[in-house]
Amino acid sequence: MGKMTTAAPKTRFFSAKFFSPGCLAALPCMALFFLASCMGASMDITIRPNGSGRIVVEYRVSQALESIGRLDGNERWPAIPVGRADMERSVARVPGLRLSSFSSRDRPNGAGGRDLVTRATLNFSSMEALLGFLDITGSRAAFAPGDGSGSGTLRLVVLDPSPPLESRELLSLIREVSAGYEISIRVRAPRDIASVALPDYIGPARVERGRRDFSLAIGTGDIPAFSDGLYMEIFW
Repeated sequence: MGKMTTAAPKTRFFSAKFFSPGCLAALPCMALFFLASCMGASMDITIRPNGSGRIVVEYRVSQALESIGRLDGNERWPAIPVGRADMERSVARVPGLRLSSFSSRDRPNGAGGRDLVTRATLNFSSMEALLGFLDITGSRAAFAPGDGSGSGTLRLVVLDPSPPLESRELLSLIREVSAGYEISIRVRAPRDIASVALPDYIGPARVERGRRDFSLAIGTGDIPAFSDGLYMEIFW
């Protein structure tokens, strides 16, 4: 197995740390988590044998959050690139990443409000570019090439470990306000998947595995259940 490659800490784009319940230790951060509960994100990653590939990313952001991604330089808030200009700036920070299509539309959600749904397709030229897109810190996405036959291992940290949330009332409220929103990641490997490693506890997470595909999804309201964190390792 080759040396594990990690992303350089260059870009503020999408990281599941935004959804981490660890911030619930402080009241101001608790408000941020409730805002995060009104957002969903999905990524569909296709990796080709030469290390290039395609990412299709979709954000569903409630109207209450739509303006946050436009506040450049505000480090209190995570980057949510809901506009085309936001997306282009984020992509420009990662060498080897290119935005090939973008669309944004407003549509009703199940709670009686409205969501801004942003969908973008990006092409990456190498695994380094993919890691630069996935990882905000250089510690949550890594790739190790195999023995030269095209094998490899992709590791993604979906949620960091965090203090458990004990209040049943607060847990119930979080699930209520986040109904209909989820985080999902699907990876299509360049060859047949040999195995997948997950934590012992995956609780309410939904997983599906095919010959070359693996996907994981969790509702944002279920995030507090993963106080020990959540990761996925795909071997091909």
